[in-house]
Amino acid sequence: MPCVAPQGREACKQAGCCYDDMDRVTPCYYGNTATVQCLLDGHFVVVVPRGHSTQPYNLDSVRLASTQAGCEPIRVTETFVMFHFPVTQCGTTVQVIEDRLVYENQLISTIDVQGSPRGSITRDSVYILQARCIYNASDLLPLRMEVAVPPTATPLAVPGPLGLQLRIATDNSYSSYHPDGDYPLVRVLRDPIYVEVRLLQKTDPNLVLVLHHCWASPSTDAAAEPQWPILVDGCPFVGDNYRTQLVPVGPASPQLPFPSHYQRFVISTFTFVEPPTMAVLEGELHQGSPEK
Repeated sequence: MPCVAPQGREACKQAGCCYDDMDRVTPCYYGNTATVQCLLDGHFVVVVPRGHSTQPYNLDSVRLASTQAGCEPIRVTETFVMFHFPVTQCGTTVQVIEDRLVYENQLISTIDVQGSPRGSITRDSVYILQARCIYNASDLLPLRMEVAVPPTATPLAVPGPLGLQLRIATDNSYSSYHPDGDYPLVRVLRDPIYVEVRLLQKTDPNLVLVLHHCWASPSTDAAAEPQWPILVDGCPFVGDNYRTQLVPVGPASPQLPFPSHYQRFVISTFTFVEPPTMAVLEGELHQGSPEK
């Protein structure tokens, strides 16, 4: 990709680009490292190449931390993505340090998830690139540009199952829940049941709880029959004439810091019957929710 720089070897090098005397068409071009340029007219130019094994970010998802209109990449190729925007826009922060103005922005790449019919994985982490331009406050001449990748914490693998909790809210606000002493709950047929499943003791915002299959049974044995599907492949069971309703969770708040750790849905009370007489089976209903 041609570099935004004045003509000449020295000007090209000063802009942080590569120069090839043998190339008469594009002698000045961007190299295989992230490049930040601070232009005289008060603009950022940030160019990110496709990552190598040491930087396994997903180039297709690279974006500015601010998602406001007009801050999209101005050019995208198979190997590069380029941003060009004013230093006063697109979420740029500014600090006044003595006689200098320090403008900072961030580029973020989301996790690259690979899917298959039996599950999904990722081998990547979130990639964050910090771009900084430093100007002389008196004449707004660029003094220095910097690019840095914040250190990424070492992944920590801990064996063992995830802690899950299924609980029932007292109403559709999900602001209070039935204590253990309220169970078993007694409800009239078709009454709504406000169900919530959540991850316990997790603070990673990248974790997402997905309920693959949920069902009800008159036994606490997960393999016991009969069973009635509630969620199938994460969706309400289509064979139910009172279909389960999924409840969106969020946005994040002090009371709900990690909305992706929760799944909420509403089911209508029902009872099992025994064919062929269709006699109502007495007893409690229990729910199973394998996680994915």
